[in-house]
Amino acid sequence: MKEILQQYWQSLLWTNGYQVTGLAMTLWLLVFSMVIGGILAIFLAIGRVSRHKAVASPIAVFTFIFRGTPLYVQLLIIYTGLYTLQIIRDHQLLNEFFRSGLNCTLLALTLNTAAYTTEIFAGAIRAVPAGEIEAAQAYGFTGIKLWCSIILPSALRIALPAYSNEVILLLHSTSLAFTATVPDILKIARDINADTYQPFTAFGLAAVLYLLISCLLIMAFRQVEKHWLPHISSR
Repeated sequence: MKEILQQYWQSLLWTNGYQVTGLAMTLWLLVFSMVIGGILAIFLAIGRVSRHKAVASPIAVFTFIFRGTPLYVQLLIIYTGLYTLQIIRDHQLLNEFFRSGLNCTLLALTLNTAAYTTEIFAGAIRAVPAGEIEAAQAYGFTGIKLWCSIILPSALRIALPAYSNEVILLLHSTSLAFTATVPDILKIARDINADTYQPFTAFGLAAVLYLLISCLLIMAFRQVEKHWLPHISSR
């Protein structure tokens, strides 16, 4: 193991000399898809709870498709399937975008986590006590002010425990990036195994890195829960 660490530690952590790899790439995949997917999910969740079927129904179809099919299949369709379409290949920007394995992986992860997070946030919005909304309306809160000041903050607090689990699952999902030749932690571990024929050491190092990231995420979410959900953290 010492020899492997000496030879591959740099690739496992951040670079192989000419591109970002390993831990740094995994964190980039996680942070990008978590932030963009989370922002997208907030707006989709608002539409998901809308009384207008023309708004809610397309969002329901979107979440059904991306929650009902494996992420691996979604990544294969985006990475290898869409590029075969003539409309994609004829459009310069789309052609360049879908030729990149990193772009395709980011798109697949973002859409997948957005679908799950949309349902989490939508459920939390429905769980906001009606009394809070009625009290806010009595004080003159309406429209955007009501959503931004009362409904969304309350819903995000309710959704926090479930959302923290989604982020951990998203981290685990980034391990599929090797399918699109993205040099994340698992891709580097596979390369180490191919070079050294020591699968236990190669994949064991990958497991340790994923475990460390998971521990940091859990600790971070616990701190957030202590601040936002003191009645739960005090139990």
